[in-house]
Amino acid sequence: MRSRKIRVGAVAAMAVTGLVLAGCASDDDTNEPQSAGGTWPGEGMSECEGLEQLAEFGDLTGTTVGVYTSILPPEQEAHEASYELFTTCTGAEVDYDGSDQFETQLVVRVKAGNAPDIAYIPQPGLLQTVVASGEVEAAPTPTADNVDEFFGEDWKGYGTVDGTFYAAPLGASVKSFVWYSPSMFSDNGWEVPETWDDMIALSDEIADSGMKPWCVGIESGEATGWVATDWLEDAVLRDAGADTYDQWVNHEIAFDDPAIVESLDRVGEIMKNPDYVNGGFGDVNSIATTAFQDGGLPILDGKCALHRQASFYAAQWPEGTNVNEDGDVFAFYLPPTNEENGKPVLGGGEFVAAFSNEPQVQAFQTYLSTDVWANEKAQATPGGGWVSANTGLDIANLTSPIDQLSAETFQDPEAVFRFDGSDQMPSAIGAGAFWKEMTAWVTGDSSEQALGNIESAWQ
Repeated sequence: MRSRKIRVGAVAAMAVTGLVLAGCASDDDTNEPQSAGGTWPGEGMSECEGLEQLAEFGDLTGTTVGVYTSILPPEQEAHEASYELFTTCTGAEVDYDGSDQFETQLVVRVKAGNAPDIAYIPQPGLLQTVVASGEVEAAPTPTADNVDEFFGEDWKGYGTVDGTFYAAPLGASVKSFVWYSPSMFSDNGWEVPETWDDMIALSDEIADSGMKPWCVGIESGEATGWVATDWLEDAVLRDAGADTYDQWVNHEIAFDDPAIVESLDRVGEIMKNPDYVNGGFGDVNSIATTAFQDGGLPILDGKCALHRQASFYAAQWPEGTNVNEDGDVFAFYLPPTNEENGKPVLGGGEFVAAFSNEPQVQAFQTYLSTDVWANEKAQATPGGGWVSANTGLDIANLTSPIDQLSAETFQDPEAVFRFDGSDQMPSAIGAGAFWKEMTAWVTGDSSEQALGNIESAWQ
């Protein structure tokens, strides 16, 4: 999955209207599957076992499905390789179109009547926007059946708008991770913390040893501040729980509600603590000028011990870095603050929306929602860097230890998943005031002041 920096820069330029409530109940309105007629090409083929649903769409030989996405090389090649089985089993070809201007151009294409057959949409807010155009087709029933079987209700909720299910989840990333050095921990007798209090006690122990325990970077060009929003979202999930998180994201409670202030103060006990940060870079103020790509690198030099960042940060370590539980760096789950709110997991991902109900399009949307495709994609990505929340994904097919850890996190029955909050808010807030005020908070503003400014902007 691409880094947040590449993706959010485009989102900032787009007005996202409306919100999606995670895990909301849906009427599951879906499309009946369309058939091209004829005999399914996969009939009797052993490699098509597990894809019998696709028989409903008939013989699709000679047809083409256009896919529009923000996923570019080198990740693009693995996606295209994962479609080969679809062509074998249906006869339909897939035409892949990747763009670094996807978020803005998708809206332009939809308004111009030139929508793609399929789009991989990386934000629930953007899905809401294109659904409002009236051009998105409800998902076919076989797709919905797969999502019911292989994904949690929370994931289905993000692909549902006003009671209609439109888009199945595709890839995913875990944001609730803390990166560390296993060898550094072993050499110092430190243990991976299981609770937030344990993590604070460990931070104190590291600080007493003379090392700044945490290193943080939130600079990201026009998107500076997004890293800090993830910190707050993770804390709200842990302190107040998923229901309050949903209310906050959807502005059903004020942005500066006392529960949110409490969580930001908790984050401040780490990010604004001069005894804790900013290992390898400077004082607290250096957080705002340190590029997020560089944020965790001092771990390799022994200048800090802990760095909270998503699973996709694996791509930021220098070439040759051994990312493994016994290697140079690895990650552990960001611990909970209490036992009442389960195991909160903050993350992101893409959703497969269709702008056509032609049988080949419905068949491809269904294929991408299967456990078969998830395992095809894993096997087509031997270098790692991809994972899905599909519970039918065999973790053994993932070659990267951090991808395996991500899949285990998603498949944990106690996990309570919530999508990145800023990606669900109107862009003027989630990709504007939220980023800006979190940066101001790091450099001096109080929690009440920063959150109050965001609330005023939303009003």
